[in-house]
Parts: sequence; structure tokens; C-alpha cells
Amino acid sequence: METIFLDDFTTDGIIIEKDFRKKINEIDWEIYKNKKVLIKGCASAPIPTWAYLIITAKLSHKAKLILY
Repeated sequence: METIFLDDFTTDGIIIEKDFRKKINEIDWEIYKNKKVLIKGCASAPIPTWAYLIITAKLSHKAKLILY
């Protein structure tokens, strides 16, 4: 199982949408093809709902299973 840690997307301890989207676009989503993926949201900062939605949208066409 692959894990995506939402802490990896923070800037100075918070998620800033512009920076978040830039980091998302830099990911090669093919590495998650046909794999189980856990989106780990136990971050040190509050995670907005839209962050989960964006990652899920990217994974939905690749991952076999998405867990939260």
C-alpha cells in the first residue's frame, strides 16, 4: 500500500492552495496505478476538505483503492 502524507503539502505549517496545487501537479500519478493508496490526513495542521478532493480526483483514474 502506498501512503500520501498531507504534511508533505504544507508550507510553513499550513496548506496554501496555490502551493498545494503546484506540488500536486509535480507528482507522477502513474506510480499509484492499480495500487491501494492511503491518504493520511493526521497532519500537524488542519487539512481543508478541498485538499482531499483534489488528491482523490487525481487518484481516481489510477488507484485500485483509495483509503482515508
